[in-house]
Amino acid sequence: MDFSGFPGLAGKTAIITGSTQGLGADIARGLAAAGANVVLVGRNAQAGLALAAELGDAALFCETDIGQDSQIQRCLDAAQARFGRVDILVNNACQYADRGLASTREEWHATLDTNLVSAAIFTQMAAPRMPRGGAVINLGSTGGKFGAAGRALYPASKAALLQITKNFAVELAPAGIRVLAVSPAWTWSPSVEQLAGGSREAADAVGAHFHPLGRVGSGEEIAAAVCFACSDAASWMTGVDIPVDGGFSILGPDRGISPREWFKQLAP
Repeated sequence: MDFSGFPGLAGKTAIITGSTQGLGADIARGLAAAGANVVLVGRNAQAGLALAAELGDAALFCETDIGQDSQIQRCLDAAQARFGRVDILVNNACQYADRGLASTREEWHATLDTNLVSAAIFTQMAAPRMPRGGAVINLGSTGGKFGAAGRALYPASKAALLQITKNFAVELAPAGIRVLAVSPAWTWSPSVEQLAGGSREAADAVGAHFHPLGRVGSGEEIAAAVCFACSDAASWMTGVDIPVDGGFSILGPDRGISPREWFKQLAP
């Protein structure tokens, strides 16, 4: 995919949380290809340093526990010291562990701290450093929009992240900083890869039942949406969610199949 066509990203500095693997790494690659400097944030030093080496001089890995305010501050200082500016924050880091109604108080706190609270605090600490034209991108999810049995922590955190996208967009608008959400549906990522036994063909076959475009998404496609949201092409957009979900969110529980077709399946 060609990432060179997103205006206004060249020379800017983007911080991407949870970017040592999976979707976060794909977003970092996309922003780097679009000409931005990228600060890779995560706790896996080996993976982070390897990705930084892959991306070259425009990348900096900053080992960071985003649950610690002092480490967020250190990361922001390192980004500014290396690249001289902070323009973009992508709040991507999240936990997926979820036992639904059976989840303990400690599990609720852990998930919300990573998926929601740390994103809010990182935004709070990054915004004063951003110039007019800065952008905060929150990674939402279709999981934050619909009900699902056996799930509660992850969907609740993503629903709340979509809400604070609106609140922070209003609060930061006078400073010229835009806040947007990008919400994927099923995307080829470590979690989906594990469920599919490493087979993209199997993932697409299952995903076709729930995505009108007939497959799961790719990390590159999500990265392209993030690059668009950060770029000057989206300069008149703030406070909204961009669904990048292959049509997942336009379907109801009937999966887009008319009652006539469902009843045909009951016919002897």
